[in-house]
Amino acid sequence: MKKTLFIVNHPPYGTEHAFNALRLANTLSAREEQEVRVFLQGDAASCAKAGQEVPKGFYNLERMFKIGRSRGVQVGVCSTCMDARGLTDEELAEGLERSTLEELADWTEWAEKVLVF
Repeated sequence: MKKTLFIVNHPPYGTEHAFNALRLANTLSAREEQEVRVFLQGDAASCAKAGQEVPKGFYNLERMFKIGRSRGVQVGVCSTCMDARGLTDEELAEGLERSTLEELADWTEWAEKVLVF
């Protein structure tokens, strides 16, 4: 099993860093023998917000997370970054979880590849 960790730092919209990270994470997770985890920190914590409404034809990160979760992708959201942005556990998109830097350290040791966006 190949193990890849994505660390995302950029906000959900305004740049395409988070979008491209999730596109690649979802593409990898669709392949056999792949295990993918995503950690959101800094401004990327806002990517985890449930109830995102975007203009028609625009990408929606909440839907992208749902695709990844259906393929077994684990998603952790930095608790310190959530708190700094006033984001509560109840506001997280389905299947996304409050996490810590301790867990990020564990995931980093688990991963064969770490990609930072």
